[in-house]
Amino acid sequence: MASKPAIPQNDNVAHALAGAGGGILSMVLTYPLITLSTRAQVESKRAETAFLAAVRQIVAREGVSGLYAGLDSAVFGISVTNFVYYYWYEWTRGFFEAAATRAGRASKKLTTVEAMIAGAIAGSATVILTNPIWVVNTRMTTRKGQLEKEQETTGSDGTIEKKKQPTTIGTLMALLKDEGPQALFRGVVPALVLVINPILQYTLFEQLKNAYERRRKRNVTPTVAFFLGAIGKLFATSITYPYITVKSQMHVADDGQKREGMTQAIRRVIKEEGYAGLYKGIGPKVTQSVLTAAFLFAFKDVLYEQTVKLRGAVARKAIKA
Repeated sequence: MASKPAIPQNDNVAHALAGAGGGILSMVLTYPLITLSTRAQVESKRAETAFLAAVRQIVAREGVSGLYAGLDSAVFGISVTNFVYYYWYEWTRGFFEAAATRAGRASKKLTTVEAMIAGAIAGSATVILTNPIWVVNTRMTTRKGQLEKEQETTGSDGTIEKKKQPTTIGTLMALLKDEGPQALFRGVVPALVLVINPILQYTLFEQLKNAYERRRKRNVTPTVAFFLGAIGKLFATSITYPYITVKSQMHVADDGQKREGMTQAIRRVIKEEGYAGLYKGIGPKVTQSVLTAAFLFAFKDVLYEQTVKLRGAVARKAIKA
């Protein structure tokens, strides 16, 4: 029986497209958990609610669609984020593998240090290019709930009237008009610090993957990738969560509020709410992050193979034509 042909692993664009596609699928599947976590991160301590109570409140006040507030900007954001990240990660990986070949190293697999450097380069490029998208998304996710609370008015005939919910473009234009372009880069410092999250995640994933492949003498399956991705993300998010909380709070700060640096924001949260305040919403966030990463790694390799095959088929048709 003929063996399955090997899929080339050095196509940066195919990896980027597969990462974007996997990110979109995993985002759509887990987005309600993002909504719950983001709102919890920016609530005051007095407003905190339990997980199931928060779900019931949102559904009762806003309908099921309330759990998907800002999904359009999130899907756009995750597709751009993952495309940029995987493109630069695979480019850096290719650079290190070529260097390993020239040096005559026995294995071309990335070392722990090389994986961390690749993650740092890819993560930094991604943060700078996509921070504006996530500022808009965070504003939409949190402010839809606020509008539902604040904008219900009673008409002259006694009926309840609701103002129209903001769109992604509307939120962006209002942000630029009221606060200026610099508002799109709020939270960029903690976001750059949070580059350590994918560094930890992908480094652990790569090392676990390499260990599995050495031991089993075969490539990881989507199921194995699902669990390895979950382990990597659980480890990374648990360590970096306080910075995620601070970043979300900085995203929703407006011009009427005193500007805070990252350290100042952390101190304020600890002073007002204790250390537990840095971990608001960690339950749904860890669950969402772990599931998103697990689905992403499970989908990505399958999408990568299909992307390479599709591009090859298109190229062959173009040659025949």
